[in-house]
Amino acid sequence: MAKIELKGVGHAYNSINGEPNYALHPLDLTWKDGGTYALLGPSGCGKSTMLNIVSGILTPSKGQILVDGRDVTQLGITKRNIAQVFQFPVVYPAKTVYENLAFPLRCAGMERSKIDKRVIEVAELLNLDGILQSRARRLTPDLKQLISLGRGLVRDDVAVILMDEPLTVIDPQLKFSLRRKLRDISARHGHTLVYVTHDQNEAMTLAEQVVVMDNGRVVQMGTPQELFEDPMHEHVGYFIGSPSMNFLNGKVTGGVVSVMDLPVGSLKQAGIADGEGIKVGIRPEFVHIQKSETKASCFAKVVDVQDLGNNAIVSVKLVDETNIKLKLRENAPSIGSTCFIGFEPPMVRYFVDGVAVQ
Repeated sequence: MAKIELKGVGHAYNSINGEPNYALHPLDLTWKDGGTYALLGPSGCGKSTMLNIVSGILTPSKGQILVDGRDVTQLGITKRNIAQVFQFPVVYPAKTVYENLAFPLRCAGMERSKIDKRVIEVAELLNLDGILQSRARRLTPDLKQLISLGRGLVRDDVAVILMDEPLTVIDPQLKFSLRRKLRDISARHGHTLVYVTHDQNEAMTLAEQVVVMDNGRVVQMGTPQELFEDPMHEHVGYFIGSPSMNFLNGKVTGGVVSVMDLPVGSLKQAGIADGEGIKVGIRPEFVHIQKSETKASCFAKVVDVQDLGNNAIVSVKLVDETNIKLKLRENAPSIGSTCFIGFEPPMVRYFVDGVAVQ
């Protein structure tokens, strides 16, 4: 229900030698009306800082926040028409579940009959309908967090819903269904949903677009498939995927990239000199064991096998002592055995100074 634009937005909590020490480096970012987004990255990367700037908890050191073209940078929280759900439960312990859910609607002056209808709808969605008359103080932390989640969802007139790791205290068995329900709610009501998490599974299953952050910077925004298949930064290759992308040392000769004298692909991009070092990235899913040695394979020794039932994670050591991982669905080799491995050329990626090149 709202388009969010961050124009040159940055924030520093302090300075070093008179220069801003940015927790969130200045950036431009647009979240489309009705889109579902996830901010993904490790602790301290700037995710919550960005979310708190959008909600109005923080005023940025520089830049503008626009909601549907309106500058809200200096507006307070209550004037932004934004709902925010925090990592840990925020409830009124003396109130019943019903009263907690109804509170935002009563503050907005909604009629009693409409409040009842909306509270029951959200309670059923979150499986809270059986405890509506229970006092919040008597409930477990995960139920309290469901109430917090419900308070963020109960108003259907908000433009944006911001969620800061809201499923942290939720039972793991419930997380999967809740992520699906959040997507359904966002689609049904047209909310713009922004979800902060350090869990790639949450980000990839919930969001249409994932914003990957590192050290206060956005390193890439894209669909889950784009981030997996075509990372634009080494950090994306490392942070997305389980196991993460393998990185090997390569070199360039006449535009051809090789690893231990094994050609793995060619570069279209000019300006990379012969002999220059380059990082070669390949996902474990695209490394395969070959039946026999070929010009496109290299010798390896199996050092570990993790059998996960539907697949196996195989760790091998190459002749230069580099360890890489394979993700195999069948015919996993035994520990200590030797083999020849090869890469799928279309899925090999190249990086210089951490940034992808072609």
